[in-house]
Amino acid sequence: METGIAGAMRHRQGHAAAAARSFASRSSKLLAGAWLACALLAALPVAAATLAGKVVALDDGDSLVLLDASGIRYKVRLAGVDAPEHQQAFNRRAKIHLAQIALHKQAIVEWNKQDRYNRMVGKLLVDGQDAGLAQIEAGLAWHYKAYANEQSPQDRARYEQAEARARQARRGLWQQDAPQPPWEFRRDKRR
Repeated sequence: METGIAGAMRHRQGHAAAAARSFASRSSKLLAGAWLACALLAALPVAAATLAGKVVALDDGDSLVLLDASGIRYKVRLAGVDAPEHQQAFNRRAKIHLAQIALHKQAIVEWNKQDRYNRMVGKLLVDGQDAGLAQIEAGLAWHYKAYANEQSPQDRARYEQAEARARQARRGLWQQDAPQPPWEFRRDKRR
């Protein structure tokens, strides 16, 4: 057994090193736990906010204006849907169909993001009917697969199946031999 100042110093250093190792181990476990919690939270679906109001205007077959009870106007883009653009075949029919479903009616928008044009992107429900799904079923819009990961798995499956049925039945724009998707039309127009 060592005695004196040198022995006491080595004894203290041993305790300090052990304490540092223990702290590092606890810190690593806490950090790993925090990372795991963040990863689990990121994997959870984002809860949608809801907005209720009256559909007062349509831009086209997938964009509209909703007026809430306090008189605030919100621009809304239907999630998971891409309807023909202005100057594309079936644009007018898509807009008319959406008007029949939603214009001047009370609606609920379940939304969880805003796009680069500051529009709420969400599912429009009118009397319990999903307006975006109705557009796809009628053959007047595409399922917008580039953003399908933002839909619930159930909505994604319903929209995919609705498009497949509309194609098979050659409803709406699927009557054309090779309808050009709106995202390609927009890309070509930018060139």
